[in-house]
Amino acid sequence: MSAIDYHPLYLKGIAYFNICDFYEAHEVWEELWADYQGPSRKFYQGLIQTAVGLHHFGNGNIRGAKKLYYGGRSYLESFRPHHEGLDLERFFGQLEDCFREVIDTDDTFPAIEIDADKIPEIHLTPPAANPVELTAEELAGEDDE
Repeated sequence: MSAIDYHPLYLKGIAYFNICDFYEAHEVWEELWADYQGPSRKFYQGLIQTAVGLHHFGNGNIRGAKKLYYGGRSYLESFRPHHEGLDLERFFGQLEDCFREVIDTDDTFPAIEIDADKIPEIHLTPPAANPVELTAEELAGEDDE
């Protein structure tokens, strides 16, 4: 399978997502989403909500995590089974496994800790012909304005 060119901001968001910097992933994807008017707009919105949901989960905001888990899924649902190189069937399964305790919780929202071993990663098929690597400054969080 040949590699293809993906939007650089999509790839940069994935790079942040895969190092569990969900806040930065959301910021990058939001920049892409804000200027994008094509058929993938709701797809990017779903990724944004998914990243924020994981951010909330990691910070112990279970109510917010649960809300954004469902919101992100609803935006991504119509793009199944595969879109922009992302196997959504696999991604949904990984998210469901990661969020299982959150999904099953009642409205008391007890303290639930995210299991780092269950956090999904995004790997594209076909792979990117134009991979993005984060700079040392980006990895250190020094690119903030």
